[in-house]
Amino acid sequence: MQTFIERVFSEIQKTHGASFPEAVFVVPSKRAVAFIKHTLSEQITKPIYAPKILSIEEFIQELSGISILSSLEVLLKSYQVYLDSPAFQEKTSFEDFCGWGQTLLNDFNEIDRYLIPKKEFFHYLKSIQSLEKWGVRQEQTPFVKKYLSFWEGMASFYDELQEALLSEQLGYQGMVYRKAAEEIEHYIAGQGQKAHFFLGFNALNKAEQVIFQELLETGNTHVFWDMDSQFLMDAEHAASLFQRNYKQHWHYYKNHPFQYFSSEEQNKKISIIESPNDIAQVKYVGELLSTLPEEEVTKTVIVLADETLLIPLLYSLPGSLPKINVTMGLPMENLQEVNFFNAIIDFQLHPAPFHFKKIEAFLLHPWASYLIENPTSILTTISRENVLYLSMEKLLEMGGNINKENLLLIFSHEAENSRKLMDNCLALAEKLMSSQKAGFMERIICEKLKLIFEKIIELVDAYSLTTIATIKGIFLQLIARESLDFEGNPYEGLQIMGLLETRVLDFENVIVLSVNEGILPTGKSNASYITYDLKKQFELPLYTEKDAVYAYHFFHLLFRARQCTFLYNSQSKGLSTGEKSRFLLQLELMKNPQYTLTKKILSSPIAISPKKTRSIEKDPDVLLSLQSMAKKGFSPSALMSYIRNPMDFYLERVLGVREREDVEETVAYNTLGTIVHETLEGLYTPLLNSSLHRESLLSIKKNISAEMTFQFKKHFRLGDFSKGKNLIIYEIAKRYVENLIDWDLRAIQEGNEIVLLELEKELILDVSIPEFPFPIKLKGTVDRIDINNGQTRIMDYKTGKVLQSELDIVDWEVLSQDYKFSKAFQVLTYAYLYSGNHQITSMEAGVLSFKNLNEGFLQFRKRESARGGAIQSTITSEILQAYETALIGLIREIFDPTLPFMEKEIKKAGS
Repeated sequence: MQTFIERVFSEIQKTHGASFPEAVFVVPSKRAVAFIKHTLSEQITKPIYAPKILSIEEFIQELSGISILSSLEVLLKSYQVYLDSPAFQEKTSFEDFCGWGQTLLNDFNEIDRYLIPKKEFFHYLKSIQSLEKWGVRQEQTPFVKKYLSFWEGMASFYDELQEALLSEQLGYQGMVYRKAAEEIEHYIAGQGQKAHFFLGFNALNKAEQVIFQELLETGNTHVFWDMDSQFLMDAEHAASLFQRNYKQHWHYYKNHPFQYFSSEEQNKKISIIESPNDIAQVKYVGELLSTLPEEEVTKTVIVLADETLLIPLLYSLPGSLPKINVTMGLPMENLQEVNFFNAIIDFQLHPAPFHFKKIEAFLLHPWASYLIENPTSILTTISRENVLYLSMEKLLEMGGNINKENLLLIFSHEAENSRKLMDNCLALAEKLMSSQKAGFMERIICEKLKLIFEKIIELVDAYSLTTIATIKGIFLQLIARESLDFEGNPYEGLQIMGLLETRVLDFENVIVLSVNEGILPTGKSNASYITYDLKKQFELPLYTEKDAVYAYHFFHLLFRARQCTFLYNSQSKGLSTGEKSRFLLQLELMKNPQYTLTKKILSSPIAISPKKTRSIEKDPDVLLSLQSMAKKGFSPSALMSYIRNPMDFYLERVLGVREREDVEETVAYNTLGTIVHETLEGLYTPLLNSSLHRESLLSIKKNISAEMTFQFKKHFRLGDFSKGKNLIIYEIAKRYVENLIDWDLRAIQEGNEIVLLELEKELILDVSIPEFPFPIKLKGTVDRIDINNGQTRIMDYKTGKVLQSELDIVDWEVLSQDYKFSKAFQVLTYAYLYSGNHQITSMEAGVLSFKNLNEGFLQFRKRESARGGAIQSTITSEILQAYETALIGLIREIFDPTLPFMEKEIKKAGS
């Protein structure tokens, strides 16, 4: 295959000989410059003076004598002009200016590149804004007047900005293009005798068209277009839209041939592949490359229409590939490491006290452990003390002296001192680079970040920037433009690049990913103050021209390729509709006899395997752990955990695996239960071993707020319960306690005698199982034990809703098998423990539910049948004996070495 560049050089050598030292070559990009130099070095057979080879931007700067500033520096300079401009009476902050200023500068670029007469344009723009927003007949309010004066001042702002930039021989891109078009006659006067060659251009702005046409008229200039004849002859095809217009309307081409190089007549294999998702695309490409011979891989390019797929693609490439060259860089804004410094800037933007979640997210970042000794200890302290907001002093206290220096660099706030912030970031980047924990890639990222911080410091000093918000905006803009560049040989091996980087280049085997509508082409963009009708009036490019640019780049890939593979993602997700690009539809409809087109749908086989139930065998170590538990005592909650799911019992009780203790931003349900229980204990303790009386209950009722506040501070620790959801929970807890006291008051008023015996009573009892040669204990804590009208009553408080049906037993077998009856099991356990300690064989046991206290004391009941029959609510020795039988059976099952701990499927509520 002869590439476009090779064919151009062959043509030039026919007319200009083998050596052309005075010639000037101009190409669309710096990458194309490198390829032309490489091609030239391969074609020459003896040393020659190299011609001047420039990218179009370099050529334009040479024509104008003005240097193009970066967009960030243009933004900063334009803000200075804006502040000094008398055209705007009220000034906004730099942060607000960034929002509309960047869009405005983009519009300035557009009108300058297309040589739009400024006076007429700004008059039209102001008139349209007036008509569009307010109407000509409306009475102008002060706000409307201010709005219109803003647009009236736009022309003055444009002039003032240009004057300020020209005074330093600097300019934004469009301004430099306009200046170059104005200076072309002077350039021709001095350099017009030299041969000029323009290669591989397509969509030219008005300034470029003027420059090209003026140089063509000298007779020493040639423009070589890269276009396939089938597209050029097609009057409707978007790929050749611009070149057809130049051929038809440029005066030069009325008398001279349109020099273009069509593709070679050859058959092309084209595959269109529908992929279910992005990962399937890159995996397919990896498999495809693994089947190609090495010589074909060197002629292959992978084009990423969606450049975010670069990292997944690199991980999917086969390890057998000898050489890979990645032309595009890895965008820094997508790196998690950048978020580390973004968080540091945020800490300065929103100084202490810091919300615990921000501190937690920061300390969990891998880089935090490079700067802070044992950051997990700080997280543990935050959780233990339930700290919702951390002051600087609290952070330093938690970190200790060993971390003081770095904590101050990260969190210490000096109001509006942007230079100090950047100095701190620079110091932190250097510390990270010197850390022994940092890897090679991390050091490279730090080096890049260090350069960014140094650049920001230069800008801070040059433009007297002070606010942290300004620094953050600049940091984000610089990060968005920076990338980590890969090193490789651009002339051999597999090439990976973005779509725009393929200009002027040719490959025999082309693989393009993400050929989706909305990506190729990108679709409409409205980031402009120039309305559609205004663009049409002044012949500025519309979205149709933008689509035509993408059409050219896409179809250019076909020109000299022998095999093309196009993949698209069919998954509809978010803003992506999963629609294949219109360019693929065009390929299908073209019906070119030289195209062999095939379609394929990628699908992953779905293997449905039977669900495996987890199980753990009870080996000697597990049995020893169970014996240790038995010696300390099985609690009702532990036994109920086994009934609910033996696997959970093994993980939580045997292995001791617990969920991580998190900071409670909102009072957790279990914390609420603890607070209510201990509040009741604190209030009722003075009434122990005595009969409850109205006066004593009314007395303790006065102390509810004080006792509740004490318990909240004790268990919610440093959490705030003075407002929001926590205040509501606090009031609910108070109401629970008030309702229980009122419940006791009503009982007394109705003539009941209640003697309070125990509160939060811990009970323990030996359980005799003859075949076990080790002690087995049962333990539990009873919320309340009293004597109600001569009958002992065991009471368990519940903050959740409890139904009577959960405490009714028909068959004893379900007690140790069905978790639904866990509350019945729990109160029977307390009755069994109390009976064993006090030799009482007649009592009542049940639950008092704060959520449905109107149901009263819900007792354990033994029912003869589910639908009727006798009901026994008094717990007798027979009831306790039946419970003991169920209990011993359950313990035997737990210790049975032939029965593994099996995962039990937990049914969801309502299922």
